[in-house]
Amino acid sequence: MHAGNVLKSEWTKIKSVRSTGLTLGLAMVVTLALGLLICLVVKGEFDKMDAKETAFADPTYTSFAGISLGQLAMIVFGVMVVGNEYSTGMIRTSLAAVPRRGTFYASKIVIATLLAFGVALVTSFVTFFVGQAALGPEHNAQLGDTDVLRAVIGCALYLTLIAAFAMGVTTALRSPMLALGIMIPLFFLLAPILASVKATRKFGQFLPDQAGTKIMQVVAPENDTAPYGPWGGLGIMVLWVLVALLAGWLVLKRRDA
Repeated sequence: MHAGNVLKSEWTKIKSVRSTGLTLGLAMVVTLALGLLICLVVKGEFDKMDAKETAFADPTYTSFAGISLGQLAMIVFGVMVVGNEYSTGMIRTSLAAVPRRGTFYASKIVIATLLAFGVALVTSFVTFFVGQAALGPEHNAQLGDTDVLRAVIGCALYLTLIAAFAMGVTTALRSPMLALGIMIPLFFLLAPILASVKATRKFGQFLPDQAGTKIMQVVAPENDTAPYGPWGGLGIMVLWVLVALLAGWLVLKRRDA
């Protein structure tokens, strides 16, 4: 089957599963809602800050406070895009229709990643503008300020990479439940603990989410000890994603459906 037809086929699959669209919509809603709530709470705290605290205040990053829930929805989206075929047995039909597994795998990843990026880009800009409006003109950041646009686009890249990582892991594990059972504890339990404990911080800060969120920071936190900057952190996350996608490809290539 021609690559263009495979891309169309994968697009049709995603459209036909209603839950995938709902998951992407949920990613936008929860990121925006929680970010707005945190900005409204933080607004009253800005006036109470001393000079040192003000120096480390980051209005841009504050508007992305809902990213933790947004990334959960993106993980679920990535898992569903791949996992639905394994859980329903449709993977056998798909591979029979597209014997070239590289074409099949690449098409699925490309279509889902582009869709995730489109939603993530809208989410990041809307979340930023709504959050800054909630903070008020005395405390907010402007899109034209230094590094702010980088942080906003970085938020979209981060959410997209989370979805791609989930797709790679799910393909490698061949089970949506197992993939969720590993990634949710990793991102929401293990990584935060390792990054916050002094003895394990040097390792924890190289995990995908801890490194990737650096791209959304305009002002580095006071206790920041990371040996990399925003783009370096995103680069580390990209490496994690590439490893996951490569692992998925090797399993798909070598194992029967």
